[in-house]
Amino acid sequence: MARLEVNIGGGLKLKNPVMTASGTFGYGLEFQDFVPLEELGGIIVKGTTLKPREGNDYPRMAETAMGMLNCVGLQNKGVDYFCEHIYPQLKVIQTNWIVNVSGSSPEDYAECAARIDELDNIPAIELNISCPNVRDGGMAFGVTCAGAESVVRAVRERYHKTLIVKLSPNVTDITEIARAVEASGADSVSLINTLMGMAVDIERRRRVLSIGTGGLSGPAIKPVALRMVWQVARAVKIPVIGLGGIMTAKDALEFLMCGATAVQIGTANFIDPAVTIKVRDGINDWLDSHHIGSVTDIIGAITE
Repeated sequence: MARLEVNIGGGLKLKNPVMTASGTFGYGLEFQDFVPLEELGGIIVKGTTLKPREGNDYPRMAETAMGMLNCVGLQNKGVDYFCEHIYPQLKVIQTNWIVNVSGSSPEDYAECAARIDELDNIPAIELNISCPNVRDGGMAFGVTCAGAESVVRAVRERYHKTLIVKLSPNVTDITEIARAVEASGADSVSLINTLMGMAVDIERRRRVLSIGTGGLSGPAIKPVALRMVWQVARAVKIPVIGLGGIMTAKDALEFLMCGATAVQIGTANFIDPAVTIKVRDGINDWLDSHHIGSVTDIIGAITE
Protein backbone atom coordinates (compact mmCIF):
# COMPACT_ATOMS: atom_id res chain seq x y z
CA MET A 1 0.00 0.00 0.00
CA ALA A 2 1.29 3.44 -0.94
CA ARG A 3 1.99 6.12 1.65
CA LEU A 4 -0.77 8.74 1.52
CA GLU A 5 0.38 11.18 4.22
CA VAL A 6 0.74 14.84 3.23
CA ASN A 7 1.56 18.10 5.02
CA ILE A 8 -0.73 21.04 4.22
CA GLY A 9 1.25 23.73 6.03
CA GLY A 10 1.78 24.98 9.54
CA GLY A 11 2.92 21.51 10.51
CA LEU A 12 -0.50 19.97 9.91
CA LYS A 13 -0.22 16.43 8.59
CA LEU A 14 -3.09 14.55 6.98
CA LYS A 15 -3.28 10.76 6.91
CA ASN A 16 -4.32 11.04 3.26
CA PRO A 17 -4.90 13.94 0.84
CA VAL A 18 -8.70 13.71 0.68
CA MET A 19 -10.81 16.28 2.53
CA THR A 20 -14.37 17.51 2.30
CA ALA A 21 -15.26 20.96 1.01
CA SER A 22 -17.07 23.39 3.29
CA GLY A 23 -20.78 23.76 2.73
CA THR A 24 -21.19 20.29 1.22
CA PHE A 25 -20.65 18.05 4.24
CA GLY A 26 -22.49 19.87 7.01
CA TYR A 27 -20.62 19.41 10.27
CA GLY A 28 -19.56 15.92 9.21
CA LEU A 29 -21.86 14.32 11.76
CA GLU A 30 -24.59 14.11 9.13
CA PHE A 31 -22.42 11.67 7.12
CA GLN A 32 -21.48 9.24 9.90
CA ASP A 33 -23.78 6.55 8.53
CA PHE A 34 -22.06 6.66 5.14
CA VAL A 35 -18.40 7.49 5.77
CA PRO A 36 -15.91 6.40 8.46
CA LEU A 37 -15.00 9.98 9.35
CA GLU A 38 -11.74 8.95 11.05
CA GLU A 39 -10.41 7.70 7.71
CA LEU A 40 -10.61 11.04 5.91
CA GLY A 41 -7.62 13.33 5.70
CA GLY A 42 -9.69 16.22 7.00
CA ILE A 43 -13.23 17.52 7.29
CA ILE A 44 -13.95 21.19 6.64
CA VAL A 45 -17.21 22.06 8.32
CA LYS A 46 -19.80 24.50 7.03
CA GLY A 47 -19.11 28.22 7.00
CA THR A 48 -19.05 29.82 10.45
CA THR A 49 -19.43 33.51 11.24
CA LEU A 50 -19.11 35.62 14.38
CA LYS A 51 -22.88 36.16 14.60
CA PRO A 52 -25.73 33.91 13.40
CA ARG A 53 -26.78 34.30 9.76
CA GLU A 54 -30.14 33.41 8.24
CA GLY A 55 -28.76 33.07 4.73
CA ASN A 56 -30.55 34.16 1.58
CA ASP A 57 -34.20 33.68 0.72
CA TYR A 58 -35.39 30.66 -1.24
CA PRO A 59 -34.96 29.51 -3.95
CA ARG A 60 -31.24 29.30 -3.43
CA MET A 61 -30.20 26.21 -5.37
CA ALA A 62 -30.57 25.33 -9.03
CA GLU A 63 -29.34 22.39 -11.07
CA THR A 64 -27.34 23.14 -14.20
CA ALA A 65 -25.70 21.08 -16.90
CA MET A 66 -22.71 19.35 -15.27
CA GLY A 67 -23.13 21.20 -12.00
CA MET A 68 -25.26 23.28 -9.67
CA LEU A 69 -25.76 26.87 -8.58
CA ASN A 70 -26.21 27.91 -4.99
CA CYS A 71 -26.74 31.16 -3.11
CA VAL A 72 -27.24 29.75 0.39
CA GLY A 73 -25.46 32.74 1.88
CA LEU A 74 -23.49 31.20 4.78
CA GLN A 75 -26.49 30.24 6.88
CA ASN A 76 -25.24 29.20 10.31
CA LYS A 77 -25.90 29.73 14.02
CA GLY A 78 -22.66 31.55 14.75
CA VAL A 79 -19.34 30.67 16.32
CA ASP A 80 -20.64 30.56 19.90
CA TYR A 81 -23.21 27.93 18.96
CA PHE A 82 -20.49 25.96 17.19
CA CYS A 83 -18.19 26.06 20.21
CA GLU A 84 -20.92 25.14 22.70
CA HIS A 85 -22.98 22.59 20.79
CA ILE A 86 -21.11 21.23 17.75
CA TYR A 87 -17.50 21.10 18.91
CA PRO A 88 -18.19 18.73 21.85
CA GLN A 89 -19.53 16.18 19.37
CA LEU A 90 -16.63 16.59 16.94
CA LYS A 91 -13.69 16.50 19.32
CA VAL A 92 -14.15 12.82 20.14
CA ILE A 93 -13.80 11.80 16.48
CA GLN A 94 -10.16 11.35 15.50
CA THR A 95 -9.68 13.30 12.30
CA ASN A 96 -8.51 16.78 11.33
CA TRP A 97 -11.45 19.10 11.90
CA ILE A 98 -11.13 22.41 10.07
CA VAL A 99 -13.57 25.30 10.43
CA ASN A 100 -14.41 27.51 7.47
CA VAL A 101 -14.49 31.09 8.78
CA SER A 102 -16.18 34.06 7.13
CA GLY A 103 -17.05 37.60 8.14
CA SER A 104 -18.17 41.09 7.19
CA SER A 105 -14.96 42.87 8.21
CA PRO A 106 -11.37 41.96 9.08
CA GLU A 107 -12.28 42.43 12.72
CA ASP A 108 -15.19 39.97 12.44
CA TYR A 109 -12.95 37.39 10.83
CA ALA A 110 -10.28 37.84 13.49
CA GLU A 111 -12.68 37.60 16.43
CA CYS A 112 -14.31 34.46 15.04
CA ALA A 113 -10.90 32.89 14.39
CA ALA A 114 -9.70 33.77 17.90
CA ARG A 115 -12.60 31.90 19.46
CA ILE A 116 -11.87 28.82 17.39
CA ASP A 117 -8.18 29.12 18.27
CA GLU A 118 -9.13 28.18 21.83
CA LEU A 119 -10.52 24.77 20.77
CA ASP A 120 -7.85 22.13 21.29
CA ASN A 121 -9.07 19.64 18.70
CA ILE A 122 -9.46 22.09 15.82
CA PRO A 123 -5.97 22.26 14.23
CA ALA A 124 -6.79 24.67 11.40
CA ILE A 125 -9.24 27.12 9.90
CA GLU A 126 -10.03 27.85 6.29
CA LEU A 127 -10.47 31.57 5.77
CA ASN A 128 -13.28 32.16 3.30
CA ILE A 129 -12.54 35.40 1.46
CA SER A 130 -14.21 34.11 -1.69
CA CYS A 131 -17.91 33.40 -1.09
CA PRO A 132 -19.92 35.01 -3.93
CA ASN A 133 -23.28 34.69 -2.20
CA VAL A 134 -23.19 37.35 0.51
CA ARG A 135 -23.75 41.07 0.16
CA ASP A 136 -21.09 42.13 2.65
CA GLY A 137 -17.68 40.60 3.21
CA GLY A 138 -16.98 37.26 1.52
CA MET A 139 -15.73 37.65 -2.02
CA ALA A 140 -15.36 41.42 -1.60
CA PHE A 141 -12.13 40.74 0.29
CA GLY A 142 -10.84 38.06 -2.04
CA VAL A 143 -10.81 39.89 -5.35
CA THR A 144 -8.08 42.44 -4.52
CA CYS A 145 -4.65 41.98 -3.00
CA ALA A 146 -5.31 44.75 -0.48
CA GLY A 147 -8.60 43.23 0.65
CA ALA A 148 -7.13 39.75 0.99
CA GLU A 149 -4.11 41.04 2.89
CA SER A 150 -6.25 43.02 5.33
CA VAL A 151 -8.20 39.94 6.41
CA VAL A 152 -5.26 37.53 6.56
CA ARG A 153 -3.13 39.94 8.61
CA ALA A 154 -5.96 40.61 11.05
CA VAL A 155 -6.58 36.90 11.53
CA ARG A 156 -2.91 35.96 11.71
CA GLU A 157 -2.46 38.30 14.69
CA ARG A 158 -5.05 36.37 16.68
CA TYR A 159 -4.94 32.85 15.25
CA HIS A 160 -1.93 30.62 15.95
CA LYS A 161 -2.61 27.33 14.18
CA THR A 162 -2.67 26.32 10.52
CA LEU A 163 -4.27 29.04 8.41
CA ILE A 164 -5.69 28.05 5.02
CA VAL A 165 -7.03 30.82 2.79
CA LYS A 166 -9.72 29.93 0.26
CA LEU A 167 -9.32 31.87 -2.98
CA SER A 168 -11.89 33.17 -5.44
CA PRO A 169 -11.69 32.27 -9.14
CA ASN A 170 -13.63 35.43 -9.99
CA VAL A 171 -10.47 37.46 -10.54
CA THR A 172 -8.20 38.38 -13.43
CA ASP A 173 -5.02 36.87 -11.99
CA ILE A 174 -5.42 34.46 -9.08
CA THR A 175 -1.66 34.17 -8.61
CA GLU A 176 -1.49 37.79 -7.43
CA ILE A 177 -4.00 37.08 -4.66
CA ALA A 178 -2.18 33.87 -3.73
CA ARG A 179 1.14 35.67 -3.37
CA ALA A 180 -0.52 38.40 -1.30
CA VAL A 181 -2.01 35.99 1.24
CA GLU A 182 1.23 34.01 1.39
CA ALA A 183 3.12 37.19 2.25
CA SER A 184 0.50 38.06 4.87
CA GLY A 185 0.85 34.82 6.81
CA ALA A 186 -1.19 32.08 5.14
CA ASP A 187 0.14 28.56 5.69
CA SER A 188 -1.64 27.25 2.59
CA VAL A 189 -4.27 28.19 0.03
CA SER A 190 -7.32 26.31 -1.20
CA LEU A 191 -8.84 26.87 -4.63
CA ILE A 192 -11.13 27.28 -6.31
CA ASN A 193 -14.33 28.50 -4.71
CA THR A 194 -17.40 28.65 -6.94
CA LEU A 195 -17.63 30.63 -10.17
CA MET A 196 -20.29 33.31 -10.44
CA GLY A 197 -23.25 32.12 -12.51
CA MET A 198 -26.94 32.55 -13.17
CA ALA A 199 -29.98 30.48 -14.18
CA VAL A 200 -33.11 31.78 -15.97
CA ASP A 201 -36.73 30.60 -15.81
CA ILE A 202 -37.98 31.32 -19.34
CA GLU A 203 -41.67 30.76 -18.48
CA ARG A 204 -41.62 33.31 -15.67
CA ARG A 205 -39.03 35.44 -17.46
CA ARG A 206 -36.96 35.89 -14.36
CA ARG A 207 -33.80 34.66 -12.75
CA VAL A 208 -34.17 31.43 -10.79
CA LEU A 209 -32.15 32.22 -7.67
CA SER A 210 -33.53 34.60 -5.08
CA ILE A 211 -30.61 37.01 -5.32
CA GLY A 212 -30.18 36.54 -9.05
CA THR A 213 -26.70 35.05 -9.15
CA GLY A 214 -25.00 32.21 -7.33
CA GLY A 215 -21.91 30.07 -7.17
CA LEU A 216 -21.41 27.42 -9.85
CA SER A 217 -19.87 24.14 -8.70
CA GLY A 218 -19.55 20.61 -10.02
CA PRO A 219 -17.78 18.96 -12.97
CA ALA A 220 -18.34 21.98 -15.23
CA ILE A 221 -15.73 24.02 -13.36
CA LYS A 222 -12.96 21.40 -13.16
CA PRO A 223 -10.94 22.61 -16.17
CA VAL A 224 -10.86 26.14 -14.74
CA ALA A 225 -9.91 24.82 -11.30
CA LEU A 226 -7.10 22.69 -12.69
CA ARG A 227 -5.66 25.62 -14.59
CA MET A 228 -5.73 27.88 -11.54
CA VAL A 229 -4.25 25.24 -9.22
CA TRP A 230 -1.42 24.69 -11.69
CA GLN A 231 -0.75 28.43 -11.92
CA VAL A 232 -0.84 29.03 -8.16
CA ALA A 233 1.31 25.99 -7.34
CA ARG A 234 4.03 27.49 -9.53
CA ALA A 235 3.63 30.96 -8.00
CA VAL A 236 3.80 30.27 -4.24
CA LYS A 237 5.93 28.20 -1.90
CA ILE A 238 3.14 27.22 0.51
CA PRO A 239 0.98 24.11 -0.09
CA VAL A 240 -1.98 24.33 -2.45
CA ILE A 241 -5.24 22.46 -1.82
CA GLY A 242 -7.23 21.82 -4.98
CA LEU A 243 -10.98 21.63 -5.41
CA GLY A 244 -13.59 22.18 -8.08
CA GLY A 245 -15.54 19.43 -9.79
CA ILE A 246 -13.76 16.41 -8.31
CA MET A 247 -16.01 13.39 -8.76
CA THR A 248 -13.55 10.49 -9.04
CA ALA A 249 -10.06 9.40 -8.06
CA LYS A 250 -8.93 10.28 -11.59
CA ASP A 251 -10.09 13.86 -11.05
CA ALA A 252 -8.21 14.03 -7.75
CA LEU A 253 -5.04 12.66 -9.33
CA GLU A 254 -5.20 15.37 -11.98
CA PHE A 255 -5.23 18.04 -9.26
CA LEU A 256 -2.31 16.42 -7.45
CA MET A 257 -0.28 16.26 -10.64
CA CYS A 258 -1.05 19.95 -11.25
CA GLY A 259 0.60 20.77 -7.92
CA ALA A 260 -2.07 20.31 -5.25
CA THR A 261 -0.82 18.74 -2.04
CA ALA A 262 -4.36 17.72 -1.06
CA VAL A 263 -7.87 17.95 -2.49
CA GLN A 264 -11.36 18.77 -1.30
CA ILE A 265 -14.51 17.07 -2.54
CA GLY A 266 -17.70 19.11 -2.55
CA THR A 267 -20.67 18.78 -4.90
CA ALA A 268 -20.01 15.05 -5.40
CA ASN A 269 -21.08 14.47 -1.77
CA PHE A 270 -24.64 15.36 -2.76
CA ILE A 271 -24.61 12.59 -5.38
CA ASP A 272 -22.75 9.90 -3.48
CA PRO A 273 -22.27 10.44 0.28
CA ALA A 274 -19.44 7.87 0.32
CA VAL A 275 -17.47 9.41 -2.55
CA THR A 276 -14.63 10.68 -0.36
CA ILE A 277 -13.58 7.22 0.77
CA LYS A 278 -13.93 5.90 -2.79
CA VAL A 279 -11.62 8.65 -4.03
CA ARG A 280 -9.07 7.89 -1.30
CA ASP A 281 -9.10 4.19 -2.19
CA GLY A 282 -8.88 5.01 -5.89
CA ILE A 283 -5.79 7.15 -5.38
CA ASN A 284 -4.15 4.33 -3.43
CA ASP A 285 -5.03 1.75 -6.08
CA TRP A 286 -3.60 3.94 -8.86
CA LEU A 287 -0.36 4.49 -6.97
CA ASP A 288 -0.02 0.77 -6.29
CA SER A 289 -0.74 -0.16 -9.90
CA HIS A 290 1.97 2.26 -11.07
CA HIS A 291 4.44 1.08 -8.39
CA ILE A 292 4.64 4.53 -6.79
CA GLY A 293 5.48 4.40 -3.11
CA SER A 294 4.13 7.75 -1.93
CA VAL A 295 1.48 10.20 -3.07
CA THR A 296 4.01 13.00 -2.63
CA ASP A 297 5.91 11.59 -5.61
CA ILE A 298 3.19 12.72 -8.01
CA ILE A 299 2.50 16.19 -6.60
CA GLY A 300 3.28 18.66 -9.37
CA ALA A 301 4.41 15.82 -11.62
CA ILE A 302 3.01 17.05 -14.93
CA THR A 303 5.62 18.15 -17.43
CA GLU A 304 5.59 21.39 -19.40
